[in-house]
Amino acid sequence: MGGSFHIIKKKLKKHLKKIRKFAKRFVIVLYKVETKLVPIQKDIIIFESNLGINYTGNPRCIYEEMVRRGLDKKYRCYYVLNDTSTEIPGTAIKIRRTRTKYFFMMGISGVLVSDTRQPKYIIKRKGATYIQTWHGTPLKKLALDMESLNMGGQTDLEKYKSNFVHDTRAWDYLISQNSYSTEIFKRAFAFDKTMLEIGYPRNDILFRSNNAEAIQKLKDKMGLPTNKKILLYAPTWRDNEYYEKGAYKFNRAMDFDLLREKLSDEYVCIVKYHYLMKENLDWSAFEGFVYKFDMCEDIAELYLVADMLITDYSSVMFDYSVLKRPMFFFAYDLEEYKDNLRGFYFDFMEEAPGPITKTTKELIDSIVNYNAPDFKEKYDAFHCKFNHLDDGHASEKIVQLIEKIVNL
Repeated sequence: MGGSFHIIKKKLKKHLKKIRKFAKRFVIVLYKVETKLVPIQKDIIIFESNLGINYTGNPRCIYEEMVRRGLDKKYRCYYVLNDTSTEIPGTAIKIRRTRTKYFFMMGISGVLVSDTRQPKYIIKRKGATYIQTWHGTPLKKLALDMESLNMGGQTDLEKYKSNFVHDTRAWDYLISQNSYSTEIFKRAFAFDKTMLEIGYPRNDILFRSNNAEAIQKLKDKMGLPTNKKILLYAPTWRDNEYYEKGAYKFNRAMDFDLLREKLSDEYVCIVKYHYLMKENLDWSAFEGFVYKFDMCEDIAELYLVADMLITDYSSVMFDYSVLKRPMFFFAYDLEEYKDNLRGFYFDFMEEAPGPITKTTKELIDSIVNYNAPDFKEKYDAFHCKFNHLDDGHASEKIVQLIEKIVNL
């Protein structure tokens, strides 16, 4: 009986998948018809973070600046979220990605604010404006600069580049965190329209809330202890370590048993997954030492509560350096990552503003013996190169641009 039920369930699942696929194709056809017949509504503004996976990053901060100014009541704002139960401020209407309403609103919106590429079936209409905020200053090579591809099972580099350019052709504005990124973005994205060299909106909070009172409130909200220093471990994903396309693994190269044994008297550790990592690891054995925050948490608030950052090749280094707090680089696979997976834009070993280690023991030693003056020269140079535009007002500048676009 159990076996028959399993077979029936499997067949139903297969048929449902086919029905959903057909329904999506049908809706896309209607969407294409809509883009030819229904006029654009210039006052409709759509925001999307990380393909609708979460409510974070540059789009969130731009939207919340609109809320602060009361502009969410003046314009019709929509936020694309896979989980529409997510709480957000203001009056924006939450819409689920790839659902009927999503296609309808995308078809008539006047402004799109997004930090990632759009699917090929999304049509950029004449008269609409696409503000691409992007999601980080690059260390690892991007798009047209990539010399090989092994990303979530994708290996066709030319197709990947072609799809990338298909999207970048639709961008009207692109935000850059620094002049270093500007030069890379122009080339790697084949972008020749308006570059907004203003710093990142998502870093505005690092200026506004970098004070004892705000940080204490965040610690209380997150349930973090106040009698210990906080380490934030935020690694990036590995192109070749995945479950399926778009679902990457969290590599357990870090020895958390050793970390706890040596550091737990003075520290606790926050583990923050990249939004592309799909893991549900059991951290209960490390209760009281490891605090896990998933992909839906906005990492900017974690920066504020963290006394130190541990990362690898992630762009979190370029944001956290706004705070000028210690950074440690756990680069256990440095040669493999640099030589075979992506390649770097600058000499990471030379410019990293903190200790680079390959084992947990080395990392622990570097934390225990950290001496800030040893890295001051490198840190100052790093901050000057990558944070010279971050000033706490990037969101305001984008909101002013949106108002100008809508009112043209």
